[in-house]
Amino acid sequence: MVVERKMQPLPPPEHRRVLRCVVLLAVSLLAFSCWALINSRINDAVPDSAALIGSADETPATTGDYGSRAAGDPTSSPTAVAASGNATASVDKTSDPVIRQPMGGAGGGDEGSEEGCDAESAALRVYVHDLPAEFHFGMLGWNGQGGGGRAAWPDVRDAGAVPHYPGGLNLQHSVAYWLTLDILSSTLPERYPGRPCVAVRVTNASLADVFFVPFLASLSYNRHSKLRRGERASRNRVLQAELVKYLARREEWRRWGGKDHLIVPHHPNSMMEARKRLSAAMLVLSDFGRYSPDVANLKKDVIAPYKHVVRSLGDDSPTFEQRPVLAYFQGAIHRKDGGKIRQRLYQLLKGEHDVHFTYGSVRQNGIRRATAGMASSKFCLNIAGDTPSSNRLFDAIVSHCVPVIISDDIELPFEDVLDYSEFCVFVRAADAARKGFLLRLLRGIGRDEWTRMWRRLKEVAHHFEYQYPSSSGDAVQMIWGAVARKMHSVKLQLHKRGRFQRTGSEL
Repeated sequence: MVVERKMQPLPPPEHRRVLRCVVLLAVSLLAFSCWALINSRINDAVPDSAALIGSADETPATTGDYGSRAAGDPTSSPTAVAASGNATASVDKTSDPVIRQPMGGAGGGDEGSEEGCDAESAALRVYVHDLPAEFHFGMLGWNGQGGGGRAAWPDVRDAGAVPHYPGGLNLQHSVAYWLTLDILSSTLPERYPGRPCVAVRVTNASLADVFFVPFLASLSYNRHSKLRRGERASRNRVLQAELVKYLARREEWRRWGGKDHLIVPHHPNSMMEARKRLSAAMLVLSDFGRYSPDVANLKKDVIAPYKHVVRSLGDDSPTFEQRPVLAYFQGAIHRKDGGKIRQRLYQLLKGEHDVHFTYGSVRQNGIRRATAGMASSKFCLNIAGDTPSSNRLFDAIVSHCVPVIISDDIELPFEDVLDYSEFCVFVRAADAARKGFLLRLLRGIGRDEWTRMWRRLKEVAHHFEYQYPSSSGDAVQMIWGAVARKMHSVKLQLHKRGRFQRTGSEL
């Protein structure tokens, strides 16, 4: 006998729709929870550095093992020790050493001593990443040889034998070159006993306050931006991509996402491709004109002076009566964006008998003519161009020609320790564009007031000199001092961020 099985009635259609929605929602929440858990684990493992990798892997590799130190480096030792010689833990163990207060002077250090500079007395302890030569002195013709074999760095013990930076306008953005030379020589007191004790190199990452990335980014832009035959990417872009990959692999970068690193893309167009991915680092820049605020800003970054291209006057400086020209400007007149004020001023000033306002460039002895022109002028006009700043300001300072700054968005080097109003005249662009305003202002500054500014210019001019070996209070030491001051706020942020690191790792 066949027993008939009663079928359970199906739920109404509206109930089935609700049931399907509930199941779909539950599956979606489960998938989202899994994604969030995996993402949080990745972020905990590599803080703030995942974005670094980006498109770098699309570029073919150009170098081998970045982490190994080549033999024969005269500035370092294979043993991981501080400059003072105290042995410490392995290189990859990074800690948070206390930043010491700068030891006097605007540059942040003392006058140097016969005993040299060590990690205990310096205001800033700097770990230098051993990048391959193609990122730095290889661009200057150095072949990576030294001490009878391969070397990580050139022998900097002889200042006359170090690789030379190209001249002309290339020099104005050579900041990374001078900083690299100085920090490499910081542990050579027998050669440079009077070097100021602001920054010192340490070879153990656990002792470092800041991690210096010795990439000559401005020179890379100047020399390697154009595509060569057969290339799919310019050499400049390849180097940037390799730098991003190198830093993303380093424990020193990964720990704080690069916030305690120092990179020097001083040229406004340098590191265009990598700047956003490396924006967590402290950048040494000429201005913020071509940077968005989320990439570069005064809170975390340092403004450094251009290297002047005219000859410094020194003590032999013409006085008020020996400078017949009231106002001097020589340079490109037709500019875009904020630089349109130059065209307006040219129209207002071109017919004045005591004003020199002409087009000029480095060609046809342009630098020599600018040297003579600034030295014979009372005021030198520093007018915004394509970017808020230019090396013209620093040419004027070393010429003891009182700068007239007409650039509303300019940021000035070391302004936390220097009062530029003591030796510069500031004019808003809107005021300068009014007919007769600028001439009335400058002609109203008498001999005594001008002489006070002139004397102050002579006192501060050495703060804008790049040289090797460096000396107390020069541009190199002023930059290290500015970095040391910035590191106080950086360390504060990092320490606050790490408050609950232990609690977070146990969840």
